[in-house]
Amino acid sequence: MYVEKYMRQALALSARALEEPGTEPFGAVIVKDGEVIGEGFNHSVAHFDPTSHGEVEAIRDACRRLQRVDLTGCDLYSSCEPCAMCVAAMHVAGIRRLYYAASLSQSGNAFEGLPVAQRHPIDVDELRTTAGATLQAGPIIAEQHLAEDAIDILEAWAGPRKAAD
Repeated sequence: MYVEKYMRQALALSARALEEPGTEPFGAVIVKDGEVIGEGFNHSVAHFDPTSHGEVEAIRDACRRLQRVDLTGCDLYSSCEPCAMCVAAMHVAGIRRLYYAASLSQSGNAFEGLPVAQRHPIDVDELRTTAGATLQAGPIIAEQHLAEDAIDILEAWAGPRKAAD
């Protein structure tokens, strides 16, 4: 099935964080008409850019490749449920459907106890309230798939960092 194929591609991007410094385990791919047209991986720390989330990077990549900012008709596959900023970027770009693995609460549980030095804390509930962007509030159809696989990657990334401080 295509959903699993692209979800696994997003998870493989996420797993790169296990080896690459300055990255976090959040990967995403954008698909149009059965073809991957963009991919992204969280480089917030490496790029000193708090907006360098996997979904935003995938949107940037797809827009550059297509040389346009309209991604109407595209689907986004993410290793984790997007934060409000990423949901807003998806709305702006015209993403029609989202498939994600770990939920925000599942990723929050995996990261619980990480010291601030290891990961800049984001209060996703506060961000949603402030930004007003939720998956339930918009036209994007969202489905969760392969949560357990994503949680394994999140926990594998977070585990050594919890012990480091």
